[in-house]
Amino acid sequence: MGLLTNIVERSEIKPGDHIYTYRTAFAYTNHGIFVGGSKVVHFHNVEASASASASSDADIFSSCPTFPDCGFKLPNSGVVLSCLDCFLRNDSLRRFEYGVSSPVFLAQVRGGTCSTAVSDPPETVQHRAMYLLQKGFGNYLVFKNNCEDFALYCKTGLLTVDRLGVGGSGQASSSVVGAPPLAALLSSPLKLLIPPVGVATVTTGMYFMNRYKTDFGVRKDVVKVAVEELALKLGFGSSNERAIAEHVASNSGTAR
Repeated sequence: MGLLTNIVERSEIKPGDHIYTYRTAFAYTNHGIFVGGSKVVHFHNVEASASASASSDADIFSSCPTFPDCGFKLPNSGVVLSCLDCFLRNDSLRRFEYGVSSPVFLAQVRGGTCSTAVSDPPETVQHRAMYLLQKGFGNYLVFKNNCEDFALYCKTGLLTVDRLGVGGSGQASSSVVGAPPLAALLSSPLKLLIPPVGVATVTTGMYFMNRYKTDFGVRKDVVKVAVEELALKLGFGSSNERAIAEHVASNSGTAR
């Protein structure tokens, strides 16, 4: 993987890979799990897509000329199956890397490109993605439960214990952990003793280290959760689904 890009060719990706692409002039990324057959399972904001100002997803999926099932999702669910072309929207294909070393992770200019966490086997990743296509992934929340969080869970089965805090998304954590160090330093008397170049160096170092501490491969507040138990853990799904999840939880010795 490179320092600035994880661009790959379509021939290089395999079922179970976590892929992503940039949106709105590199402002944010869209993440998903490639499940083979030119199909991607990903998680998007249902409410935003339903609004008049952000209906591009629905428009693109409904007009897909190649795959009739492109855009398939259950009612009120943000987990959608789309073709690779509609997922990319003419942007470059990138692959999220797992099991990278700490120096490689810290060398990345922006979050949301790799993790020190190790991926589970491809067949397990695909099972989680397809299961969640049928069950959903709860409500879309930009900083706690977004498309990258979805893909990270499918790849690792890991969730943060406290879902009220920052999720596993590297993109979101970059935004959350980036501003406080700078604000704290600028409000401190120490700023008078540090030249501008030094301020930039210190805040940059704090940003990278804080982003590193929120990575799934480093965090201590994560737990392995079987996909069949997910509705119970996150508190979504019907009462019947919760009952099923409770039954699975009480009879499952290990997470999938």
